[in-house]
Amino acid sequence: MEEYNTSSTDLTFMGLFNRKETSGLLFAIISIIFFTALMANGVMIFLIHTDSHLHTPMYFLLSHLSFIDMMYISTIVPKMLVDYLLDQRTITFVGCTAQHFLYLTLVGAEFFLLGLMAYDRYVAICNPLRYPILMSRRVCWMIIAGSWFGGSLDGFLLTPITMSFPFCNSREINHFFCEAPAVLKLACADTALYETVMYVCCVLMLLIPFSVVIASYAQILTTVHRMSSVEGRKKAFATCSSHMTVVPLFYGAAMYTYMLPHSYHRPEQDKVFSVFYTILTPMLNPLIYSLRNKDVTGAMKRVLDRFKRTQRVSGDAF
Repeated sequence: MEEYNTSSTDLTFMGLFNRKETSGLLFAIISIIFFTALMANGVMIFLIHTDSHLHTPMYFLLSHLSFIDMMYISTIVPKMLVDYLLDQRTITFVGCTAQHFLYLTLVGAEFFLLGLMAYDRYVAICNPLRYPILMSRRVCWMIIAGSWFGGSLDGFLLTPITMSFPFCNSREINHFFCEAPAVLKLACADTALYETVMYVCCVLMLLIPFSVVIASYAQILTTVHRMSSVEGRKKAFATCSSHMTVVPLFYGAAMYTYMLPHSYHRPEQDKVFSVFYTILTPMLNPLIYSLRNKDVTGAMKRVLDRFKRTQRVSGDAF
């Protein structure tokens, strides 16, 4: 097809809405997920910053996790939804490069942040008396800065190389956003060496924080096993349950995409797993942390009570 040639700067997504019989329903579902994710993460950030009961290191880190979720779902889904409404599938080369960089940076930052949040839980359960020192405000900011640095490093290293390969005549990306494996399939040059380097980088980015998670929870389980109090055990597991639920959801799908050999990948399966950790996870994270957390539900009740009191005072004034 002549419209896809090396002189054009536009790329074309095959996308998720390529089946007319299901595209309308899929559009509605993804729209609901997107706006639910924005609202749920926005509410989480609002509660953490306005309720003094949530001014703790764990919730400080959680507020940044919610911010990252809002950012990276917004780098992918709005473009997809607008394209469906306008009946177009193209993205400029510059737009694809920007999306690729933002996606890598944000998802990398989330990898590291989730890993380091396990360290917070380890300190809270295994060293509770030293928690205020080991998880001071300075340490929390170092965790946030380290997460962003790790994600940015990934984006700055991989994006220029990925987008520097010459593309063949067909510029159709068999995906719904500019994810590296899908973009590299368009390259005319030999990408075997770079794909090996990228594979090693992604494995390290996944395994380093995941190793922190495994090590932290191994220590937590050892400490909990030694507890004589049944209530103490329940409280310890309740403290970790939300994080333990979120980590497998996010890391599992990402490991499939970046650690499984190419011979096991199929385009349709890749799209499903990418949907899971780029679209579903940002919605599920705040719901898991709020529905399974008494502190967050308590903060929500206090905010609603304050709002009701304000409404009564306003009504009495008239």
